[in-house]
Amino acid sequence: MIRGIEKYLVLEKPKTKAVLKIQSEIMYTVRAFLKEEGFLEIRSPIFEPFTDPGIRGAEFFKIDFYGRSYSLMSALTVHKPLLATHLGKIFSFCPCARKEAEISKHTGRHLAEFYQIEIEIPEKKCEDAMKLAEKLVSFVILDVKEKCKKELKTLKRVLKTPKLPFEILTYKEAVDLARKLGFEASYDKELPWEAEKAISMQFDRPFFIKFYPKGSRGFYDKDDGEFLLDFDLIYPEGFGEAISGSEREFEYEKVFEKLKKTGDIEKFKLYLEILKRGVKPTAGFGIGLERLTRYICGLDHIQEAAPFSKTPG
Repeated sequence: MIRGIEKYLVLEKPKTKAVLKIQSEIMYTVRAFLKEEGFLEIRSPIFEPFTDPGIRGAEFFKIDFYGRSYSLMSALTVHKPLLATHLGKIFSFCPCARKEAEISKHTGRHLAEFYQIEIEIPEKKCEDAMKLAEKLVSFVILDVKEKCKKELKTLKRVLKTPKLPFEILTYKEAVDLARKLGFEASYDKELPWEAEKAISMQFDRPFFIKFYPKGSRGFYDKDDGEFLLDFDLIYPEGFGEAISGSEREFEYEKVFEKLKKTGDIEKFKLYLEILKRGVKPTAGFGIGLERLTRYICGLDHIQEAAPFSKTPG
């Protein structure tokens, strides 16, 4: 783990310079791709009265804002449908902060502070978001291979060109595979990180897992009565989760019932008031910038994918 002054001294190393140059190209390419697809870039807030609660056990960083409790943004998920309703296809590089459990620093893929590329499309389905996600990831990888040959050579990273479409596993198939690999996994809960990593190591290109169990994720994921209409994109080679996305639950009554079950009605009172006015059906996803950088650069730990990184704990 990089600590203290080492966090600043790594900037002197050729490896760090190569990583950050590649990350710059990634950001440029993502923007160029989404602009070409007709998306509008939106500036994200840094803190808000409410933020994404579906962050797999992490807690929020709270601040006092003139006597009121606000949260640093954990993701833009609950704000994106509101933006897309009025502005159409949108994206944002959202600054995120999550108080992850300290043990998560050992996964190699968790930061307490990171950027998430947030994307939302009005009047679209889960499958539309999946197609956009694989097209975006493939486009970025191809661009980096072409534009950053010197930096990839410095990192000794040989990137495989992904073929479209990406393979799709149902959540049940993913659980079955995890059990076959010797891990405990439930059809009713999300996969443990180590099981997800082991599944990831069985693949040599990115792949999807879709139809997570109803109730296993945030209130904003739409369901068909049995499964969530959502997906994760998983990087191969053991790098794990790349993207989470879904169709959004946008009807006031359904969101209210879900929040009632979790006891979060008061926390999202303002959000419910907005839904009463009407929000369009949307689909979207978030992709972590540092995780994408880590995968493309073949880094051992995600802290190498950010200047002045802050790991849990």
